Amino acid sequence: MQTGHAPRRRLPGAAHKLLRGPLPLWLGGAGCCGLTFCAHAESAHDALSPAGVQASHIFGLWTLTLTVCSLVFAAVLIALLLAMTRAPRVNRDARPDLGSLERPERRVRRVVSGASIVSVLLLFGLLLADIMTDRALSRLPVADAVHLQMTGHQWWWEARYADESPGGGFAVANELHVPVGRPIVISLKADDVIHTFWVPNLHGKKDMIPGRESTIEFRADRAGTYRGQCAEFCGLEHALMAFTVVAEPPAEYDAWVARQRLPAPQPANALQAQGERLFMSGNCAGCHTVRGTSAQGVLGPDLTHVMSRPMLAANTFENTRANLESWIKAPGSMKPGTTMPANQFSPQDLDAVVAWIGSLQ
Repeated sequence: MQTGHAPRRRLPGAAHKLLRGPLPLWLGGAGCCGLTFCAHAESAHDALSPAGVQASHIFGLWTLTLTVCSLVFAAVLIALLLAMTRAPRVNRDARPDLGSLERPERRVRRVVSGASIVSVLLLFGLLLADIMTDRALSRLPVADAVHLQMTGHQWWWEARYADESPGGGFAVANELHVPVGRPIVISLKADDVIHTFWVPNLHGKKDMIPGRESTIEFRADRAGTYRGQCAEFCGLEHALMAFTVVAEPPAEYDAWVARQRLPAPQPANALQAQGERLFMSGNCAGCHTVRGTSAQGVLGPDLTHVMSRPMLAANTFENTRANLESWIKAPGSMKPGTTMPANQFSPQDLDAVVAWIGSLQ
């Protein structure tokens, strides 16, 4: 049961048809990777609202580049308008003026040469600003950093937190929690095809290439929930492969980590116990891990505390009982191309499985 994707609300008009339609209709939106209309209402996805030091450096470079390019564009338009207004007016029968072939136009030459020199200086200035920004991005102090590993799958995100203290590490899907003001070091891996990690409020893009491991470091300086997105076309569900980064005060982060380290709760009633038995005896346990049980699958997301996540299916659907039941019963009808197979539970068995999964807080 591939529940590693996040909630989706009903999209208005054309936006809903775009995502529900065939691949060619929304491939363009997938390529830009900024489908903000399918983001969770509380999740920011905005490179112009930096929430960390690295994102601030990138925003500063973007602002400088936009300013310089706007000024150059305005200068070119002004020069064009001046040339049009000052051009001599002649009739159709007038002979062309070929005097410039015999006498040098020193003034025009000086203007063109000066504009060329200014253009070269501006380009070198932008290049220097780019280099300085790149150096600033690589100089983030990483002492006392939170270390975790993030793997891109078709089509969900797996995050594994390192074993920093007794109790062991743990894995979550499509949702990162980070403490405000503390550096985060993420080892990036791709399980199948090229993916790209991108949380524009916190940092730039970083490719995840199969067979190679890379790292990205950032620091969230403002509490909030920020939307991440795969920024490299990776298959049919690329546009719906999102995740969230929850930046919270250190005390709240520590409390979240403590809850995530706990095993799954025991069934509280007979219906939940029946659902656990059906889960373990079916295909679900072969794909998913539920710590504290015999389910140790690694093909799909870890479900130990799945109901603590606000979203399902890589930030596509709200984590409600109705969506969970529909996802288990017919995932392909909710996300065409998903690798999770449909489950042939009877209505009574499906109710029991949903009841047990619903207890995994």
